[in-house]
Amino acid sequence: MCGIVGYVGDKHKAQDVLLKGLKMLEYRGYDSCGVAMIADDEVFLERVEGRVSALEKKISGKKFNNILNGIAHTRWATHGLPSEANAHPHTDCDGDIVVVHNGIIENYIELKEGLKGHTFKSETDTEVIVHLIEENVKKLMKKDMGKRSEMLEPLFFEAFLNTLRKLKGSFAIAVIWKKAPGMILAARRFSPLVIGKGEGENFLASDVAGFIEWTKNVYFVDDNEVVFLDKNNVAFFNLDGKKINKELKTVNWDIKMAEKGGYKHFMLKEIFEQEMGFENTLMGRVLPVGKYILGNEMNLKEDDIKKFSMINFVACGTAYHAAYIGRYLFERMGMRADVDLASEFSSRSLVVDKNSLVVAISQSGETADTIDALRIAKKNGNKILAITNTLGSTITREADYVMYTHCGPEIAVASTKAFTSQLAALYVLALSFSYIRGNLLITKAREFAEELLSLAKLIKESLEINDYVEELADKFSAQDDYLFIGRGINYPVALEGALKLKEISYLHAEGYAAGEMKHGPIAIITNGMPVIVIATSSSDIDLVRGNIEETRARGGVVVAVVDKNSKQKIRADYYLEVPYASECFMPVLNIIPLQLFAYWTAVRRGTDIDKPRNLAKSVTVK
Repeated sequence: MCGIVGYVGDKHKAQDVLLKGLKMLEYRGYDSCGVAMIADDEVFLERVEGRVSALEKKISGKKFNNILNGIAHTRWATHGLPSEANAHPHTDCDGDIVVVHNGIIENYIELKEGLKGHTFKSETDTEVIVHLIEENVKKLMKKDMGKRSEMLEPLFFEAFLNTLRKLKGSFAIAVIWKKAPGMILAARRFSPLVIGKGEGENFLASDVAGFIEWTKNVYFVDDNEVVFLDKNNVAFFNLDGKKINKELKTVNWDIKMAEKGGYKHFMLKEIFEQEMGFENTLMGRVLPVGKYILGNEMNLKEDDIKKFSMINFVACGTAYHAAYIGRYLFERMGMRADVDLASEFSSRSLVVDKNSLVVAISQSGETADTIDALRIAKKNGNKILAITNTLGSTITREADYVMYTHCGPEIAVASTKAFTSQLAALYVLALSFSYIRGNLLITKAREFAEELLSLAKLIKESLEINDYVEELADKFSAQDDYLFIGRGINYPVALEGALKLKEISYLHAEGYAAGEMKHGPIAIITNGMPVIVIATSSSDIDLVRGNIEETRARGGVVVAVVDKNSKQKIRADYYLEVPYASECFMPVLNIIPLQLFAYWTAVRRGTDIDKPRNLAKSVTVK
């Protein structure tokens, strides 16, 4: 991942459209980029590690004639470090077929092993796609013995379909072929792809921002759909090659809105991307019944997992709240666990057992306090496992094992989708560790895996509350003080809900363990004060109900996060209902209305939501 642009036509210079399109997708974040065009019956390809401006500089001054199509890409590394060799586009052995790809090919190792005689030049999963297309083209040509030499476009389309049917995972793909230079083929599964319809030219991109300067007429590609484009036509097919009719739509976005996918702010866009981020983080790691244990990408051997005496989490901010939930999760799975604020880790007389695994969590992989804690633990002799969203970051280079969250770049300073993706990673670790250590029977492991795989759908359902949360935020936007409370595994959710509100609305918000109410916080409850209570089904629901009643008795206005079962057991002034799941999975769902509440409250108060004052996305100083 991260951004794709494609152009077919002759109304504009292809290189200008492709480079401008990449610039319009820079907001998505990237570490390398590249472009490929078919000019004068030859493939021109250029790639760089770094910015689009560097790519533009490489291309400037070069003259191209008879350009009919081109594709371009900005890459956020997921397989293989950021480098020119790993940058897209990638080509087949002959350099005739060119592909760009966003997403994760889950079975790329298996596919690569089957591609005998092919030369691979990168460490990416993407390169497997183009060699698989090459293999299928050769098979079809051999089968036809040249009979379709005048019908190369249908042959290439068939080879593309055959390739797509073998891919497992997520993808948005665009491909061009030197022998059929007037077309682009594309496809989507779980990764965004949009087609722009022009007059005598057509476009494709990861989102509308990639081509909105030239057209506002768009087709939104759905999962498992294949697209054929030439300069005059756009056609859609399913994976069986059957034609699909699509509705052409007109977007009335300006360029800034297009960058945000039509959302007013990146934060709201990223809240709504959590279903995909959660699913991508599970992909290839937790599979259906019978194949449910962590794909051992980290080279973390079973014998090592059995030897760890406990798990020690270190993190800051939102990642700390994810780590706190991780502690509860591992303890419930029968493993000793502890959690530390990374900034406080260095202040303690180190009591971490040398046989403990230290898990450091950081979205950016550059958080100074977390890196410092990692180094202290490493000096102590501990093995380090890093959970991060950023390949090649400092934390990945210094850790012994790395687990990536594949939620894509997070632009807004206040973290949302990174949080739920970190939880996805922690669920995978807890499942694999507890099973390997014998704490979880195979039947229970399967049940856990099945429910974990269903959570992405429940995240989507949880987001349906958005309109109601907007109305609720309107009622409370004049309030200056908020209290968030939760018990057990939902205590860190209360902490995270309070943090989100204070980060972007600049309001006073406190997160507390509900059992601590009588030990101080109850003193600040005044008539009309909003108290947000995590009250979904749990073993502590009766105790939570008691907290609600003592809040109401003092005039507090109770906003309760509930599911259909717990809603019947409590009295609140307002209910934020989320889908029901097992108690250990509820934090993923419970945080969503709190993220939305923080967002809409900040909107009402007119703050700078994506870039709140005094805060930075990556805290690289202690």
